[in-house]
Amino acid sequence: QVESRCPDLPHPAAAPVQLSLFYESLCPACRQFLVRTLFSTWLQLPSGMLNITLVPYGNAQERNVSGKWDFDCQHGPEECLGNMIEACLMHEAKDFSIYFPLIFCLESGTSVTKNLEACLQVYAPDLDRSRIAACVQGDTGMALMHQNAQLTEALDPPHQYVPWIVINGKHTDELQAQAENSLLGLICHLYQ
Repeated sequence: QVESRCPDLPHPAAAPVQLSLFYESLCPACRQFLVRTLFSTWLQLPSGMLNITLVPYGNAQERNVSGKWDFDCQHGPEECLGNMIEACLMHEAKDFSIYFPLIFCLESGTSVTKNLEACLQVYAPDLDRSRIAACVQGDTGMALMHQNAQLTEALDPPHQYVPWIVINGKHTDELQAQAENSLLGLICHLYQ
């Protein structure tokens, strides 16, 4: 009962486990991992145990056309739009605890690109819709997608599929399998 009697005692916190998810907004396996595994694990863990970075890009390709970035996505233009919406949500919301439920909402619904308004009403009614729209339709969204392309291209080893999961800066087949099969157990095992 010492903690309840001395609430101001410093708690020596261990560093959180770092998880980066490289994914595509319309990839079925990515959606399943994000919705069924990653989001539910995040909800179950105390804050400060798991630090998640989401990188929506995956197997897309970018090219510079007359000084502007152009993107080709594995599942077509709608996926590029979905990736851009999610990148812009992260940019505008800034706070992970605000944008992760929004991305969960988009990925768990029937349409990643058409449910933004409904998801915003439920999870972030105060988020400025005009700023999100300006990001998606403008240079900021393109810059964010280019940044995600660079992060994805810099992976070592290079990604071979999506979802591609990196834990504490490392990707191995074994870590990937453990993350997909028992993420909660893996995080609890790795957390110091």
